[in-house]
Amino acid sequence: MLTASGKVRGDQDMIFYNQPEGGDGAVRFSADGPGRFDVQLGRVPDSIEKIVFCATINEAVARNQTMAMLQDAHIAVAGDSPLRFSPALSGAREAAMVFGELYRRQGQWKFRAVGQGFNGGLAPLARSFGIDVAESAEPAPAPAPPSPTRVSLSKVTLEKHSPTVSLEKKGSSFGEITINLNWSRARGWFAGSAVDLDLGCLFELADGRKGVVQALGNVFGDFDYPPYIELSGDDRTGDVSDGETLRINGAHWHELKRVCVFANIYDGAPNWQKTDGVVLVTMPDQPPIEVRLSEGRNDQRLCGIVMLENDGGRLKATRLVEYVRDQEKLDQRFGWGLRWRAGTKD
Repeated sequence: MLTASGKVRGDQDMIFYNQPEGGDGAVRFSADGPGRFDVQLGRVPDSIEKIVFCATINEAVARNQTMAMLQDAHIAVAGDSPLRFSPALSGAREAAMVFGELYRRQGQWKFRAVGQGFNGGLAPLARSFGIDVAESAEPAPAPAPPSPTRVSLSKVTLEKHSPTVSLEKKGSSFGEITINLNWSRARGWFAGSAVDLDLGCLFELADGRKGVVQALGNVFGDFDYPPYIELSGDDRTGDVSDGETLRINGAHWHELKRVCVFANIYDGAPNWQKTDGVVLVTMPDQPPIEVRLSEGRNDQRLCGIVMLENDGGRLKATRLVEYVRDQEKLDQRFGWGLRWRAGTKD
């Protein structure tokens, strides 16, 4: 059970066979038959924003076992709209996997299929959620053959000294690519003053069409049709726990050439160093990519954050963290060539 930070509040938020209840009884685990969790959403503590469902193979290293050995592993959700998700496990070399997650959005609970594996089994999986797990004394497995395209599924943070990462598709597409912007209203701005920090992007399709997706002008895009990019909504205060999210339809990645993600201060006094802003790019079966807005020029209202490029079918992500006056200046910096005019969101 995770807070808005993506971490547990403490060890009590890990529910499993040795601790079958959590969240003051909101989540209960039963090991009878297939593993089952009963979740009473109305009782989930307000501080919990996400419930992540995972599977790990016990003593996987000692037994040299991976998720690829499972024939029909799946997660099923019962309720008014039953769901079932079976991740592609053929060839998987991980011993732990996030199958799916329940998460809050605008006061409602939703479910997302994930299928993200973790190298090393339970320990790195638990640590990614803020749980301290002691290493076991299992013997090391035989070395695997080298794989030049394999990326460890730990978080990738793009820094100045290491600004780029390139990811290969696993399967037919990247799946749903999400780009989330979260910031702290309380730490980022003068007390009592709201700020409207917007997430958006410039896009260029493979056929040469170009445009922008942003709340300004109500250009929210479309997930299933060109540009295959959609903005989830407009958080005008920073009070929404999920922040703002861009969704890219990875099934159409071949139709995209490049996407320049930016954050724009639509309203409020700029103070970039104190926003505690962080952008997280996630997709199934790939390492999350993190870019932090840890610096900035307070005389500029827009930050170009990360460039996503189609590099021969791969996804190449490059840290930008460049501060300019507005969208038009960002356009000029990277040669988009759009025509701009002043606009509002009202």
